[in-house]
Amino acid sequence: MDRRKTVTVTYKSIVLFIAFNLLLCASTFAQGLKVAAAANLQAVISVLQKDFKQRTNIDIEPIVGSSGKLVAQIRNGAPFDVFLSADMSFPESLYKDGFSTKAPVVYAYGSLVICSTKDIGFENWERTLLTPRISKIAIANPAVAPYGLAASEVLKQKGVLDNVKSKMVYGESISQVNTYIITGVVDVGFTTQALLKDPANKTQLYWKLIDPKTYSPIKQGMVILKHGAANPDAEKFYNYMLSADAKKIFEAYGYRLN
Repeated sequence: MDRRKTVTVTYKSIVLFIAFNLLLCASTFAQGLKVAAAANLQAVISVLQKDFKQRTNIDIEPIVGSSGKLVAQIRNGAPFDVFLSADMSFPESLYKDGFSTKAPVVYAYGSLVICSTKDIGFENWERTLLTPRISKIAIANPAVAPYGLAASEVLKQKGVLDNVKSKMVYGESISQVNTYIITGVVDVGFTTQALLKDPANKTQLYWKLIDPKTYSPIKQGMVILKHGAANPDAEKFYNYMLSADAKKIFEAYGYRLN
């Protein structure tokens, strides 16, 4: 073979090799760390994302939705690396069924509030809900959203659940409930205290913190999924979520740590 032709073929091979590896690297970096996050984390996850990036230079891609729907996606093969649930039962079920090689842990405790764009008088809110003044009450779907389940427990404990069922408007996630509340589609709703700390919300809200003794603790669980088990960045994010730095952010957004 002519020497010039041999050099040309070699040069092309090198260029193709470099191009292929650059494409592979670009694809790897673009993929990022996929974090499935419960809807109640919608406001705080962006703050955690930014803080984690500053500390590690690692990007995360949050996928926000109701815990139940995220679990369904995970079981159907969604390539998530870490799951941040609104309770412990969902991540525990994933661990039990082999979708994770590591048992879940609690990263924060949720706080339930009742709130409205109207000052309805929250001192005796359970009585107010029974009056004609209140025609629509928003809660997240208890079947897929832990905050909705907690709200149902509270209404039952107060002895008004059966009397207000006809007034209930169900959101598929706490994010949808927040939209119902902020836009005034409903008169009142049960949601996470994080909504009140969200700087993106410019709507004036009246609210009352629900006594944590009236509902089961909202233990928000985290688990590294099988897809992220071999990814060292997933372990770094997992450890960050349990760090003092992350805990400060959670407290600032109304979450409890015990």
